[in-house]
Amino acid sequence: MAPHLTRPADEQPPIGTPLSGTAPVGSPPLGSPEDDAPPPRRRGRGRRPAGQVRAEILTAAGNLLLAEGMAGFTIEKVAARAGASRMTVYKWWPSKGALALDGYFAVVGPTLVFPDTGDIVADLTAQLTAFVHLVRDTPAGRVVAHLIALSQTDPDLATAYRERYSGPRRALAVEALTKAAARGQLRPDVDPESVVDQLWGACYHRLLVPDQPLTEDLARTLVDNLVRGLR
Repeated sequence: MAPHLTRPADEQPPIGTPLSGTAPVGSPPLGSPEDDAPPPRRRGRGRRPAGQVRAEILTAAGNLLLAEGMAGFTIEKVAARAGASRMTVYKWWPSKGALALDGYFAVVGPTLVFPDTGDIVADLTAQLTAFVHLVRDTPAGRVVAHLIALSQTDPDLATAYRERYSGPRRALAVEALTKAAARGQLRPDVDPESVVDQLWGACYHRLLVPDQPLTEDLARTLVDNLVRGLR
């Protein structure tokens, strides 16, 4: 990888802001003093739509996580940044880990959108190189490595990680590979789950065990080598 309140009728709008090589706008760089953090958001008059509040909480959570990691991540800080109450946060997220993973996915998700051009080689290459850039060149890499480490001894965080980040990411890749097989671009007997493990697993290995560099060339080589055997 709570108190119940009645949720307003407003629907949730699209969430997330793109991550483009640096910490999101408004968040301090890693290691900066607490005084440099954005001040708590002041509430304006009137009630904000529920969807807006939820989106602002997710953005605040993602920015805080990238800026301070799990060590500095608290429900109280997220609520202050978003101008929301702790009860409102707990209404949607049962734990700190759940909120951290949803916030992380909200801010990195747009960077990791899985393309669908109809060319599986181009799509896999674009997605894998985007992933490499994200975890190598932005704070997201350090954060996800720390989340993986913490999840080894924190069952709730491990569940949140699977359900809120790695599971949805895996599902997108499996869907793309399944469509490619249906188009005749890959063998019909291809096991998409194992393909995901071979491609992204190799990148995660170099992220977590950095005895070899994690590069875009590696991503392209992995796709090329694997696709040769899948046709």
